[in-house]
Amino acid sequence: MASTARKKSASKTADSPFKNFTPYKPKKNEPYMSEGQLDHFRNILGKWRQELMEEVDRTVHHMRDEAANFPDPADRATQEEEFSIELRTRDRERKLIKKIDQTIDRIDQEDFGYCDTCGVEIGLRRLEARPTATQCIDCKSLDEIKEKQLHG
Repeated sequence: MASTARKKSASKTADSPFKNFTPYKPKKNEPYMSEGQLDHFRNILGKWRQELMEEVDRTVHHMRDEAANFPDPADRATQEEEFSIELRTRDRERKLIKKIDQTIDRIDQEDFGYCDTCGVEIGLRRLEARPTATQCIDCKSLDEIKEKQLHG
């Protein structure tokens, strides 16, 4: 039974936009953010966006189909809380879709893959881990340290 659970978990992981792609292998002397690399990230972002949009559709259908006026106040409260959590999740995903769209625009403008703070290359592996990244790991780490110092 445990192996069945692992298989299900593994299949969910395989569906993730960060696992369901082949890491890019740059060709010898290939310049950073070549057309092939930009296409690679455009595809990753497009699949990720599509996955999020499908989740939005599922949520709409779920809420419409499951909405009921339960006579028991506790049941109504449970359903309202469940819907509230689902809507908050969808709102975060809506913001992520907007960020994905902005990142695709940056790819189209050939302004992708370089740190907004210092201008160095962000790196292929970091971008594969978080395609919407706009800072190199050093600048991001420094920002997080500053944030922690300011807000505890």
